[in-house]
Amino acid sequence: MTERIFPASQDQLERVQAFIEEELASYPCSPKVKFQLDVAVEEIFVNIAHYAYRPDQQGEATVRCCVGGEPLQVTIQFLDGGKPFNPLAKADPDVTLSAEERQIGGLGILMVKKSMDAVDYTYEDGKNILTIKKNI
Repeated sequence: MTERIFPASQDQLERVQAFIEEELASYPCSPKVKFQLDVAVEEIFVNIAHYAYRPDQQGEATVRCCVGGEPLQVTIQFLDGGKPFNPLAKADPDVTLSAEERQIGGLGILMVKKSMDAVDYTYEDGKNILTIKKNI
């Protein structure tokens, strides 16, 4: 699994997405799958940048990527040393309600869960580890 460490800052998003694109470059990947991965990576990385660390704390995020298996699958892991937070533990928002009636938050991770083939969270050695997998 190839990994890179990025400052946990929203202005690093393009670098994170470029890293994932580099890892996928030699594999057949449809535009739809690329789009779904871009959206998921953006949602997860931006949430780390905004919420994992205190405002006065400069944090970082490790992003790992691996492509392989049968069926061919991309696995992307996001690790941060911020406060423990399992985004999968929160109930999904009720999308049948109007935007005014719905509570704020949760739509992004719902999109990730719906568009990926697997999403998993663990907290190990002081790190949040969110793993997404997508068949390509």
